[in-house]
Amino acid sequence: MPHNSDSSDSSFSRSPPPGKQDSSDDVRKVQRREKNRIAAQKSRQRQTQKADTLHLESEDLEKQNAALRKEIKQLTEELKYFTSVLSSHEPLCSVLATSSTPSPPEVVYSAHAFHQPHVSSPRFQP
Repeated sequence: MPHNSDSSDSSFSRSPPPGKQDSSDDVRKVQRREKNRIAAQKSRQRQTQKADTLHLESEDLEKQNAALRKEIKQLTEELKYFTSVLSSHEPLCSVLATSSTPSPPEVVYSAHAFHQPHVSSPRFQP
């Protein structure tokens, strides 16, 4: 049996009149666009905030890196200084001269040796 055109008309009557539907669609479209605009704005703000945070963190890490490089340079200079002091002290050291065989570092630099200041460092003068 063929479909009656009246049955399709009944489903059409449930939707709002064409003028009113266009108006409600326009309102929904405007609301959706506004909601999307706000979401995009928030997203851009978050992205900017994240970039700012990363920039500040990068600057902080660069400062820390510079400070550590400076400390490395100072410690390297200090190592050179103490190495030269030790080199100039070894030929004159009575502790090293009395031992006929080389002693392990524990014996050469025992706690007793540190109680008697053989060399005074100008860096650590009170």
